[in-house]
Amino acid sequence: MAKPASRKRGRSGGSPVFTGVLIGLVVGAVLAVGVALWATGLNPFKTAAPTPAKPAPARPAQPDPAPSFDFYEVLPSGKPADLPAAAAPNAPAPRYYLQAGAFRNPADADNLKAQLAMLGIEAAIQTSDVPGKGVFHRVRVGPYAATSEVERTRQLLTQNDIPTTLVKEIPDNQETP
Repeated sequence: MAKPASRKRGRSGGSPVFTGVLIGLVVGAVLAVGVALWATGLNPFKTAAPTPAKPAPARPAQPDPAPSFDFYEVLPSGKPADLPAAAAPNAPAPRYYLQAGAFRNPADADNLKAQLAMLGIEAAIQTSDVPGKGVFHRVRVGPYAATSEVERTRQLLTQNDIPTTLVKEIPDNQETP
């Protein structure tokens, strides 16, 4: 009777998947090093050419002497010098808002803000106490610096049946502490 053939015959060991992964890692590492050397401009196979030595400067340059000011020479007449006129402060540019509504009920203001968000327009709710009338919640879109932006937004809101009122605000030029 003949002996059965061994199953391990011809196989040198290991799984073919493991061998493929190992080969892939080695190839990937070699490529990564090559790309890094190429990107930085370093070439380990290029011989470095000697760089010519720079000649030393003969003499250091002398700095210009600082001007000397004497108080009595600057103001020889004894009277104070005229100060230059101060530039007038520029008036701040006005900001424009579109007010889409004013509501006593905050839920109504939130609903309109959500409706504007569905149109892709960001709005803000300002709560203010109007003397003699109570608390109002204003839904405003903006601020805008140019009237062309205001008109584009106003047309979009008008197409969606949302009436608006233009509000012009001129910021005060006062510094806040």
